[in-house]
This record gives sequence, structure tokens and C-alpha cells, in this order.
Amino acid sequence: MMKYNYTIVLGFALLFSSCANEKDKETPKQNPVHSEHDHGTEESIELNDGEKWVVVDEMMGHIKNMETDIKQFEVQTNGDYNDLAVKLQGNLDLLTSSCTMTGKAHDELHKWLLPYIDLVKELSTAENDTEAEQAYKEIQSSFETFNTYFK
Repeated sequence: MMKYNYTIVLGFALLFSSCANEKDKETPKQNPVHSEHDHGTEESIELNDGEKWVVVDEMMGHIKNMETDIKQFEVQTNGDYNDLAVKLQGNLDLLTSSCTMTGKAHDELHKWLLPYIDLVKELSTAENDTEAEQAYKEIQSSFETFNTYFK
């Protein structure tokens, strides 16, 4: 599969430059790099006093577009993982460039978003269909998590 390292690096740069807030500047960042397929070590996402966190409309649109791409891919008989990775990365770039969230909601969203970015990278750099299928399944599971904590 083709590598999209430049796009991934650009996505990370946009994420951190667009979504910075004062709290982020005061506390050291947790290292966003996770070892491959080790997505159980992230910080746990918390609910907002038992309720889902609200994601601003400008950002939610891009998240829902990615979720739609995942659902459509499920029903395709000969889906192209590379094409899916390109679509997901395009929406990630738009998502990070439209970040206007602040405070605790922003922080909780990042607990989901950083591992998700890693999963999209794994999909885009998969060297065979087995690796791509594994990353795809983890991305599907990631959206289950997203829908548990965000609206």
C-alpha cells in the first residue's frame, strides 16, 4: 500500500497547532505515539457528569463523514483499504483544522482522537490486506467508543 507519511505528519502538526489551549501549555503532553496495536494504554475517557460530551458542529460533521465512510466500506464487496485510508485522512485533516473546542470536552475528545489518528496511520501504512483488515476493525471499534462518550 502507498505510504502517506507526509499527510500523517501534516495532520499531527495541524492537530497540535489548531487545538492548543492554555491548559495544554501548562501541563506536559502525554506522548501521542502508541506502539502498533497497543491501543489499550490510552487514558480513559470520562463522561460529562454521566452525559455525553458535546462536539461542536464544525468538527462533528467531519467525524460523522469518517463514520459514514467506515459504514459504507462494510457493505462493499471489494473495498480498497488504501482508498478508505485516503478518505479518512482527508477528513482528519479537515477535523484538526476546524478545532475550536476548549476545556474538558476538548481534552476528552483528544483521548479518543489521538489513538484514532494512530489507527488511520496503521491503515494507510498497512503492507497487506491482513494488516489493513486489523486496522479497519480497530477503527470500527473506535467509533463505538466515540459514540459512547460524544454527541
